[in-house]
Amino acid sequence: MIKKYLIVFLISMVPLIEIRGAVPYAVGFGLPLVPSYIVAIIGNMLPVPFIFFFARRVLEWGKDKKVIGKFFTWCLEKGEKGGKKLESKAGRGLYWALLLFVGIPLPGTGAWTGTLAASILNMDFKKSVVFVMLGVLLAGTIMLLASLGVFGAIKLIS
Repeated sequence: MIKKYLIVFLISMVPLIEIRGAVPYAVGFGLPLVPSYIVAIIGNMLPVPFIFFFARRVLEWGKDKKVIGKFFTWCLEKGEKGGKKLESKAGRGLYWALLLFVGIPLPGTGAWTGTLAASILNMDFKKSVVFVMLGVLLAGTIMLLASLGVFGAIKLIS
């Protein structure tokens, strides 16, 4: 059982997959919902401070390196594009837009990208973490409900 929780934790830390993959994994393997949800949230939020404070610096450093340059440049462009889009649409409601950006479970709109965008936009760290956390909770809830619906339907069919 611990091994499955560890897998949920690690899946939730993977960029682009995050809680969107960890919750369906937990539901699909019949893990208890509340502990799985909590483990997935902790795993998804653990990288957030590191991303906020260090990711942009590392990406800037590596963008002109031979092997990693293209990927690092892509990550920077994705963060800048997401940040500018967020800023232009949100105006004064930038933090609420950050919550929705992270909370709508689409590929590329999770805690990693949202935190990178917050860092690039020089948003307040504490407020950014709170709104990213709320977004992760929203995404986790949406994925939990969707997973229960899908896996519940599969159980009815079989």
